Amino acid sequence: MRNITVSIEDETYRLSRIKAAELQTSVSALVREYLLSLVRGCALESDFDHRRRLQDEVLEGILARGGGLASVDNLSREALYYCGDRVISPFN
Repeated sequence: MRNITVSIEDETYRLSRIKAAELQTSVSALVREYLLSLVRGCALESDFDHRRRLQDEVLEGILARGGGLASVDNLSREALYYCGDRVISPFN
């Protein structure tokens, strides 16, 4: 693997470090990903596309486990309105 040196403005570097931290990566990894996308002829994944992909992965995981909540997980009416030693009416 080769190392390269790139000169950029201080503000650009500061903002790129912030963006890298938001994406939980490094500035070097961002530059590496960008250069790879250039040589492969594809654009970088936008923040929206990245979040959409993550959302799709989470939804696939939920569906793989059998969907959302089961009705057996629901509380009874009494348990729902019980608070410590008294019952709270939803109509008060």
